[in-house]
Amino acid sequence: MASSGFPDIFSWIQNLPPISQWPKASNLSITICSSSSSSSQPSLKLSISKNQQTPTLSFSIVADFNLPVSLWTSKQFKFSANSTKPISQETISCLLVNVIEDVLHYGSNKTNFLIKFLKLDSIANLKVVFNLSFLTLLFLVCIYEAPAGIRSGCLNTLKNHLADCWSRQASKSLIKLLGSNLEEEWMRSINLAITNWTVELQATQRILKTPSPLFSYALPTFGLWKVQLYCPIIAMDIEKSSSSSCGDERLQFSLNYHQVEGVLQFNYKVIVQQIWIDVMLNIDNIRCDVVRLVNETLMNERGAGVAEKHFPSRISLQITPTRQTNVMSVSVSKSSENPIREIGKEMGIEGSFEPPNPYLALKVSAGETITMSLKPWKFEESVYGYSANLNWFLHDSVDGREVFSSKPSKFQLINPKAWFKDRYSSAYRPFTRQGGIIFAGDEYGEGVLWKVDKAAMGKTMEWEIRGWIWLTYWPNKHRTFYTETRRLEFREILNLTIA
Repeated sequence: MASSGFPDIFSWIQNLPPISQWPKASNLSITICSSSSSSSQPSLKLSISKNQQTPTLSFSIVADFNLPVSLWTSKQFKFSANSTKPISQETISCLLVNVIEDVLHYGSNKTNFLIKFLKLDSIANLKVVFNLSFLTLLFLVCIYEAPAGIRSGCLNTLKNHLADCWSRQASKSLIKLLGSNLEEEWMRSINLAITNWTVELQATQRILKTPSPLFSYALPTFGLWKVQLYCPIIAMDIEKSSSSSCGDERLQFSLNYHQVEGVLQFNYKVIVQQIWIDVMLNIDNIRCDVVRLVNETLMNERGAGVAEKHFPSRISLQITPTRQTNVMSVSVSKSSENPIREIGKEMGIEGSFEPPNPYLALKVSAGETITMSLKPWKFEESVYGYSANLNWFLHDSVDGREVFSSKPSKFQLINPKAWFKDRYSSAYRPFTRQGGIIFAGDEYGEGVLWKVDKAAMGKTMEWEIRGWIWLTYWPNKHRTFYTETRRLEFREILNLTIA
C-alpha cells in the first residue's frame, strides 16, 4: 500500500502481466476509491485499455456504474506485445508527466508547462511521487467530473488520504522534483479545486474540514532553514468581521478566490566557543503574498475586481529548541524603533506690486503645510523561556492603531484618501504592487542567539517553528462597509547538527 488506505498504483502498473495474458476484453482495472464500505455501491477504478488496431494503450479513471462513466483518460502510450513487462520505464515516465500536466491544467493558468525529469532511476522515492501525483489528479477529477452518486463519498475518502502523514511526507519529494515555479502552479490548481468544493458545500449549509487547509513543508540545507506554506483564503479561520456574512456576492467571490503563499528563510550558523556553542539564527527573507486563484477576466466578471482582496496585517513566529537539556540561554536583538512620526511645518508669503496705478496695488497671500508620516510596519522580538518570538505588526498610518486588531470607522471606509484605499498603486503603500510584503535580513538581521552546552556536540537538535499569519480585508476601491480578519497557524520541525 502507498499509504494507510490508498492503493499502490505504481507497483500495480509495474507488475501487470504480459499483454498476451490479458483477458479478451483487452483491459485490466483496479479499484482506487470506494464511495462507501459496501461493495454494492459504485466505486472509482483505474482501467488500462489496449487499442486493438495499434500497439498502444491508455489509462482511464472510470466511475463503475452499471454503465461505466469515463472521467479522465490519459494519452496513448506504446507497448511491447512480446515483453514480460508491458509498461516500460519510459511509459511510466510519460504517464507521470501526463498526470502532472493534467493537474496543472485544472488551474487557471492554461499555458503549456515545460516538465523535464531526470531518468526515473535517479528520482528518489519514485513510487511515492507517482502515487501522490495520481492521488492528487484523482481528487481534482472527483471534484470536477464525478457524478453525484459517487462524488461525495469518494471526496471524503480522498481528502483523508491527502491529509495523512504519508501524503505530507511524499509532497516534499514531489515538490523537489517539480521545482519552485511548477510548485506554485501545482498548489494554485489544488487550492482552486478546494475553494470550489468549499463554496459548493457552503451553499448547501454544510461544514467542510478541508483536506489540507494549510500545506507547508520545511527544508534545512547549507546553512539555510526554509519553510514554505500555502493556504486557500476560504480555509482560514475568521477571527473577526464587521457582520456575520459578507452579503455582497461579487465581493465574496473576490475574497474567496485567493490563496496565501508564504516563505520563511533563516540563515543559521554554529560557532564553537571555548566554553559553550553559539547557535545563531538570522532572518534572511520573510515573504507573504495573497495570490489570485482565477484569472483577471473572471475576477472582473464575477467578482468585485482584482483590487479587492485581503492583505497581510500581522506575522508572528515562535522558534523553540524542542529538547532544552543542553540549552543555556537565548538572546534576541532589539526591536525596531517606535513608529516614526515626522511633523514638518512650511510657511510661505507671496507678495506683488503693480505700478503705475492711481491706487496702490499690493497683494499678499500666506500658506501653511503640515506633514506627518508613520512607519507602517513595526518589528518586535521577545523571549518566552527558550523560545524566541518574532512579530511584525501593520499600523494604520493615520491614527497608529494595529490593523489586525482594530476596525476603521465608517468615515475612513468611505474616505478616498484613507491609507488603505488604492493600497496597491499608491506611492506610500505598505505592500508590494502585487499586494504582498517582504521583510529582508538587511532590516532584521541581528537575529537570535542560543548558547548551548558542549555536551550537545555531534548531536542533532530539533527546532520547532510555529507561526501565525493574519490577513485583513478593508475595502480598496469597492464601496462596502464590510471588513474581516482571518488567521492561519502552522508548525514545522527543522533539524540542526551541532558540529
